[in-house]
Amino acid sequence: MRDAGGRGWARRAGVAGAVLGLAAAGVAAGVAVERLTVHRAVRHRARLALDAAGPYGSLRGTPGRAVADDGTELYYETDEPEGAIPEGAPTVVFSHGYCLAQDVWHFQRAALRGVTPTAPPTPALRAVYWDQRGHGRSGRGRAGETVTIDRLGRDLKAVLDAAVPTGPVVLVGHSMGGMTVMALAHHHPGYVAERVAAVALLGTSAGNLTEVTFGLPAAGARALRRMAPGVLRTLAARADLVERGRRATADLFTGLVKRYSFGGRDVDPGVARFAERLIESVPVDVVADFYPAFAEHDKTDALTAFEEGRPALILTGDRDLLTPREHSEAMAGVLPHADLVVVEGAGHLVMLEHPEAVGDRLAELLTRTIHTHGHTAPPGSGDRPRGRPGEPAEPPES
Repeated sequence: MRDAGGRGWARRAGVAGAVLGLAAAGVAAGVAVERLTVHRAVRHRARLALDAAGPYGSLRGTPGRAVADDGTELYYETDEPEGAIPEGAPTVVFSHGYCLAQDVWHFQRAALRGVTPTAPPTPALRAVYWDQRGHGRSGRGRAGETVTIDRLGRDLKAVLDAAVPTGPVVLVGHSMGGMTVMALAHHHPGYVAERVAAVALLGTSAGNLTEVTFGLPAAGARALRRMAPGVLRTLAARADLVERGRRATADLFTGLVKRYSFGGRDVDPGVARFAERLIESVPVDVVADFYPAFAEHDKTDALTAFEEGRPALILTGDRDLLTPREHSEAMAGVLPHADLVVVEGAGHLVMLEHPEAVGDRLAELLTRTIHTHGHTAPPGSGDRPRGRPGEPAEPPES
């Protein structure tokens, strides 16, 4: 292939990669990109300035590594509060979404550290943040392996065993991270019964993701779902050119990120650029490996593991085009005791767009957990076989 042809292919692949790389997370092609009024070089310099000046994603904790059952290394960080931890208080474990990384919890991490004020005050708690396989600093698993949500649930169990071997935990999951939490509950209900003191599910879904239209007409959504798997496989085979094309089509990528990550137009430019960096850092072949998992995801029954008896929060944005509010409402139907919160004007990355609203609700959940459940949560490891009343005890977990 001549170099000119390579550049042309890279540019075309970049457009497709930007569109379909995000489409794998629920972003559709054909979105109208906002009119650009400044020169590309100026925009490029502005992005570099935002990258250099923005504090987002700069918080770091004590590093650790867990090993999944297939040998994949999973990276996590632990934050230990400076102040006294309430007796019997849980450890909060955060699971991020697709095409993101643990740094997406920047504002929530700052709040738990006491760096930013919240109302009500956020308790001083130990917290663990981890990168899902193929994302951030975690390993990628076997080459070409199609990743399933069930696999991610087992990964979370490995992280919990390594980072929080004893004591109660609160599980917080966004988007794919919420699905990961549900997969943990599906495969390890005994662990949930023994160790999980509360759960927070943000911008996520228990299933039926093939019915999401992403804000497109029904015909366009059907076409996207039909084409995306094959196109992603093709792009993954030319990953080097796609990554070059992503850079060449940065303006289109920026418009797509804003459209499908946020519900409003007044997002802090530094926050919007931070979201771009997180998403564009995920290689297109990882995007392709994960994509089929969402069509197969169905964990509605697993939600019953978080039955009444432990605090639960289900939170979503009313402008979320990737996991629409109807999916959160359906989950709340299974967990009627959960607090269902719909944040007005928020899109999919609600924790970045409206950190105060998310912080307040998480603080309330954690405070309530400490007061009502944290001091009574069993200190055991959760490995003892256990079943629900009237049901056979589950077999030992492998």
